[in-house]
Amino acid sequence: MIVVTKQEQMVDEIDKKFKLCPHVKKAFLEVNRKLFVPTGFGNISYQLDALPMQQNQWISSPLTVAKMTQHLEVKGVDTVLEIGCGSGYQAAILSKVCRRVFTIERIDSLLKEAKERFRKDGINNIFTRFDDGQRGWKEYAPYERILFSATAKKIPEALFEQLAEGGILLAPIEQDGLQIITRYYKRKGRITTEAIEPCCFVPIVDGRVK
Repeated sequence: MIVVTKQEQMVDEIDKKFKLCPHVKKAFLEVNRKLFVPTGFGNISYQLDALPMQQNQWISSPLTVAKMTQHLEVKGVDTVLEIGCGSGYQAAILSKVCRRVFTIERIDSLLKEAKERFRKDGINNIFTRFDDGQRGWKEYAPYERILFSATAKKIPEALFEQLAEGGILLAPIEQDGLQIITRYYKRKGRITTEAIEPCCFVPIVDGRVK
């Protein structure tokens, strides 16, 4: 008898709502979702729901993480910069399809928890930084991909400067009261945009929280 795990059921549910590419599907099967869910929510880890974390933050729905990962077009990509580490789940997924993931978090306690989760899951290609992510991480630039895991009204110019030629930046952008997943392309030094679909993320905030 074939036993289907809760994680496999979750991935199947995602796939029904949003067709997953094989490499993205494989990543979701390899990362233990339950490990990244806050204490007390273990029994609903595999539901397609966003869940609350400390400091008024949220861990995104697995469906949302799947969409962001696939829209970022990460297959074969070497370096990704994530703005807003949060629980670490998005970075963990990216770590399965990219060689190196650089992730920045402005809330120190969240970052410490995420780092411990990476350690427990045996992930060693994620590099973390405690900082205001809107400044980016200049030392390791340029990045082939940059992902915002929080809603912005506009993208700081510093991040476009850190995006590699031919690269993609993906972000939830607030427009007329709505949040829209928006993909930015950098071609010959010029930035073009493409609106993809509505979404719901926490807003990006300035500064750091110890």
